[in-house]
Amino acid sequence: MGVNAENGMKLLFTLAFITLVLLVVRVVKRYTIRALKGKDEHFVFWVRQGIALGTGLFLILGLVSIWFDDPTRLATGIGLVTAGLAFALQKVVTAVAGYFIILRGKTFNVGDRITMGGVRSDVIAVDFTQTTIMEMGQPPPVQHAEPAMWVQSRQYTGRIVTVSNARIFDEPVYNYTREFPYLWEEMSVPIKFNADHDRAERVLLEVAGHRTVSISSLGEEALQEMERRYFMKPADMKPKVYYRLTDNWLELTVRFIARDFGIRELKDQMSRDILKAMTEANISIASTSYEIVGLPPVRLERVPL
Repeated sequence: MGVNAENGMKLLFTLAFITLVLLVVRVVKRYTIRALKGKDEHFVFWVRQGIALGTGLFLILGLVSIWFDDPTRLATGIGLVTAGLAFALQKVVTAVAGYFIILRGKTFNVGDRITMGGVRSDVIAVDFTQTTIMEMGQPPPVQHAEPAMWVQSRQYTGRIVTVSNARIFDEPVYNYTREFPYLWEEMSVPIKFNADHDRAERVLLEVAGHRTVSISSLGEEALQEMERRYFMKPADMKPKVYYRLTDNWLELTVRFIARDFGIRELKDQMSRDILKAMTEANISIASTSYEIVGLPPVRLERVPL
């Protein structure tokens, strides 16, 4: 492009056009957010994405119509831009491609609980190149996994993490909520070998059944829908206790269904109920301990000065 009056006018038209579009979009977003207040978060997400995509497309068409009035120049410009993108912006192009894959809704949506880029989190925003997520802590079995955590459960740490959309092509994305918003959880309780293990098993089943009865009924409907849509074997939704023999105690593990959110609160309530019921049943929780059963004789001698 040469520096001439025609290009100067196009530049002024471009600045005015971009400014006008951004002002209109800002007003539309403000009134849209007010109108959609209290609506479903997934619906709000799609509305925002539609506004962003429409704005981007309108800007591209407007700029093309201002600068490329000659089809020959337009073809040349598109060829140069395509070559530059393919060489210099490979990661950005891949991230944008990942954005459109995410928009299908089959990977995750805003509000889903996922593990992406090695971070367990809730999705709070998605844009053209990055996904913004609210980080959560790690449960005790994987507490030492990277990145380092100080919250010992699946609750927010307060850190906001941005992950490139391109990561969906390089590694698996674990989604905890998209198709089946429930998880199978386990709690292990060690007891002594001579304890009343039948009574301990009944305690675990009663507590798990009491705390998860409503969750099991809802989860069974969601599981049946998954079995209808996918090739998968039926799973048992009712709580069940498994035995495991160790060198020190009998380990009872109760398996139960839980919602994807509020697991720490649920396990806290169950732990309190189990501890109370075990105490009432006179069943002690086993722990690693050492018992000294004898000492060698100690002989003291007085040495004369």
